[in-house]
Amino acid sequence: MTTVRLALLRHGPTEWNAARRLQGRADIPLSPAGAEAVGRRVVPPELTGLRWLTSPLARARQTARLLGVVAEPEPALIEMDYGAWEGLTLAAARAADPAAALANEARGLDFRPPGGESPRDVQARLAALSGRLVTEGRDTGAVTHKGVIRAALALATGWDMTGRPPVRLDWSAAHLFLLDAAGRWTLARHDIPLEPPA
Repeated sequence: MTTVRLALLRHGPTEWNAARRLQGRADIPLSPAGAEAVGRRVVPPELTGLRWLTSPLARARQTARLLGVVAEPEPALIEMDYGAWEGLTLAAARAADPAAALANEARGLDFRPPGGESPRDVQARLAALSGRLVTEGRDTGAVTHKGVIRAALALATGWDMTGRPPVRLDWSAAHLFLLDAAGRWTLARHDIPLEPPA
């Protein structure tokens, strides 16, 4: 059975990250400090030689470019749509209707911000992408987003996205998944650090 590797890496920091604002589909670029931090790192040897994809959003494309990888845009890797919550902090979104927000967040994989997307929707996108990658038989790296990587972690571990995740991820590192023809995701290794240039 064909198994391929998929390394997922979150984009570098933005001004909205620093302000703890939900970005979703908002096309926010890297902050100057974020671009500088990414520019001081390269992909580790373990992940060189992969074909690279990127979310179509600017912060992911900038990260790929600064890491020195040539990456094709892939719509399936775009961040979860936070709908009416985009641009808000989580605290502000919750404060608007605390009871409704609490009930919504308790739904785990089926949490859906008003007018937005659920983690289960993101998983459907990832499942379609993984099917294509396995058919192609190509090991791949991808620059994407926190919401996408969390959905992938849930696919790989059976986490229902309620309570704490089964693994605490370092958002400045890469995370390696194995995908097979039966549609199974396995977390092979997490927190693979990026390295300073040689």
